[in-house]
Amino acid sequence: MDEITAPVDLGSVAGVLNPAAVGFARSALHRPLVPSGAKGGWRTKRWEYWGILTPELAVGLTIAHLDYASTLQLYVFERSTGKETSLEPLKILPSYADVSLPDALPPLTAFGAFGGASLRFHDADGGTRLQASSSRISADLFAEADGDVLGVVVPWSASRYQYTLKDVARRVSGTVTVDGREYAVGGQESFAVLDRGRGRWPYSQRWNWGVGSGTVDGTRLGLQIGGKWTAGTPATENALIVDGQLHHYDGELEFEYDLTDPASTWRVHGPWIDAVLTPFHRRVAATNAVVISARTWQAFGTWTGTARTPDGTEYSLDGLGGWIEEARNRW
Repeated sequence: MDEITAPVDLGSVAGVLNPAAVGFARSALHRPLVPSGAKGGWRTKRWEYWGILTPELAVGLTIAHLDYASTLQLYVFERSTGKETSLEPLKILPSYADVSLPDALPPLTAFGAFGGASLRFHDADGGTRLQASSSRISADLFAEADGDVLGVVVPWSASRYQYTLKDVARRVSGTVTVDGREYAVGGQESFAVLDRGRGRWPYSQRWNWGVGSGTVDGTRLGLQIGGKWTAGTPATENALIVDGQLHHYDGELEFEYDLTDPASTWRVHGPWIDAVLTPFHRRVAATNAVVISARTWQAFGTWTGTARTPDGTEYSLDGLGGWIEEARNRW
């Protein structure tokens, strides 16, 4: 893929992909203007997802607008007890008073509030403040921005395309409270990952997505991998970030896993990577609401294996924390 080095419009106000936007970038350079509602054929999807992993917690915070529906997510897994707590309100035919997900270059402020949940993600002061509240879960976190990100446009056709921005391995600090128990977040083993999406989707799609973060032999690494949904296009979302520098890779990867066995490993291999995630927990989430059907298997765990940069330098992935998933959506 070609590298994008200057700001570019994702598409036109009519919803037609700009060919010059197809490529990858090391920073948020795509202006993701996409039409909504009937004007956009009800195919526009926008979301901001933050995943946080610490020695004590796995956390998911989501604000999503899917044109004819909107959803929020507050999810916490407490590693010491195995307790899952989740709130995922869904609203059919939402208004933009319920959810705001700007089509603009950062800094951004995204928010959503309905169904007993409120979330706000605000870029400022060299990072992003993540605030969430509900009757059982609340969070006040700061995810520090440091180093390259991966921005990619996946072109299925002139009218169906997705801009994804993956910002992995961000240092994170603050607090998360679950049912009155407050957890302090911080330190070298706590990190946050941003998954930003703006685009116009086909109705049915399936994907794999995995990330890893940590320091191995004195080198700070961020692993970003994906597949299935990019097959048949010139795009991939595969990268290794080494001490803040992005290395992007063309070509699809192979994923091997067993969804029937929650404790089984997930293997990823290709020309530049051979890695295994061993899970400590697997989350299964499902939504069935007339026009929307979604199911996700997300395994949290520890990576082992190796990855190579394009110059042939090999890095150990042993000990990186992270997750990997399969998602199936009809939306």
